[in-house]
Amino acid sequence: MAFTELGLSPKVLSAVEAAGYKEPTPIQAEAIPHVLSRRDLIGIAQTGTGKTASFVLPMLSLLEKGRARARMPRTLILEPTRELAAQVEQNFTIYGQNHKLTVALLIGGVSFSEQDKKLDRGADVLIATPGRLLDHVERGKLLLTGVDILVIDEADRMLDMGFIPDIERICRLVPFTRQTLFFSATMPPEIEKLTGQFLQNPVQVQVARQSTTAETVSQALIVSPAVPKDKRAILRREIRDAENLTTAIVFCNRKRDVSTLYRSLQRHGFNAGALHGDLDQRERMATLAKFRAGEINLLIASDVAARGLDIPAVSHVFNFDVPTHAEDYVHRIGRTGRAGREGDAITIATKADEKYVASIEKLIGKPIPRREGAPDLAEIDAKEDVDETRGRGRRRGGRERAEPAAEVAKEDRKPKREPRGERTGRGRDRDRTEKDEPVVGLGEHVPSFLLRPVRRNATPEE
Repeated sequence: MAFTELGLSPKVLSAVEAAGYKEPTPIQAEAIPHVLSRRDLIGIAQTGTGKTASFVLPMLSLLEKGRARARMPRTLILEPTRELAAQVEQNFTIYGQNHKLTVALLIGGVSFSEQDKKLDRGADVLIATPGRLLDHVERGKLLLTGVDILVIDEADRMLDMGFIPDIERICRLVPFTRQTLFFSATMPPEIEKLTGQFLQNPVQVQVARQSTTAETVSQALIVSPAVPKDKRAILRREIRDAENLTTAIVFCNRKRDVSTLYRSLQRHGFNAGALHGDLDQRERMATLAKFRAGEINLLIASDVAARGLDIPAVSHVFNFDVPTHAEDYVHRIGRTGRAGREGDAITIATKADEKYVASIEKLIGKPIPRREGAPDLAEIDAKEDVDETRGRGRRRGGRERAEPAAEVAKEDRKPKREPRGERTGRGRDRDRTEKDEPVVGLGEHVPSFLLRPVRRNATPEE
């Protein structure tokens, strides 16, 4: 099947051809005709199979008629993360090159005033994260009564991670007659039940079994000691020994572990960058831009990078931590092996991760191949890894405790203590047998003001 058979407009087909795409992916071939016919839709497919283009291309065709009014967008796309929202905006730039459509991006970490200017001009396409969208609504800068198409991308994550109240509120703000599209790589049954209140008689398009991983991704699991230092050593060995590694993403469960691992890899000479939710938005976007451009080839990230980021050149994914939610494993390793390319996904697990590994294998329907032979940690890296806890001592009196090296330097500068019997200083530790000469009054050091004669006022009797 070719794109010309899907009913897309000539302008969209021209942009697709210019982008170098010849045939649609299975999810695109099945979803695009339903979207063009104005049907509500639930699209389920493996990550990296082109779900974003499944709604971007038909939306561009539908938006060719009509014009947006100030503060009243015509379409709304909700994304769980800022990075994914920015990526969808890039898709509209690529495929909408023949259209004169206004696309507004509402995400946190960016000035409200710049976003207000775009809304005032009128937005044909509004791409937003739920929190920032509601901020603009509460400030009276945005009306959602003109929305014709509502897209909820990464639907399972949006509904499963505390966004339910925001999504329900947004759905009440948009017209009841809207067209609603849900897209995700996973759709657990308990989450699918929630879609009933958002969609009307939806078409479900499922091109692969839910929560499956791409066949182009080679998976492996390595059992590691629970010591963080040993896990870091194993990771360094795997990176150095990896074949055809161009760029790789290393996933950690916690943001503080991202920073710790990032510093460790930098000390060992790796060209790495860090990405997690606590970073400033400009820093996050700059790091992603460097990673896409190949200026850094290792991206140490939390699950903020696990959803929807399309970086085709990623050859490897390393799970430094086993994800606690099995669905996150599917999304993480879906960052590699995209668009038919081959990729490698390596997971480092400890004994405590057994239940999480079992949950993942149950979800994907097959065991993760184990690497034979436990690694000899003594031979992995002769260079001793620096203890990451150094310099993080408790705060006392508003100051950080000095690092051990600085403490040693201080001790070197301190005078050596004398044995207990030879001390001559004051205090409870001095020699109790020592006798000082008694001092009467102030001795010879009497201040001069005490030597002045005292004037006494006369009493009435005198």
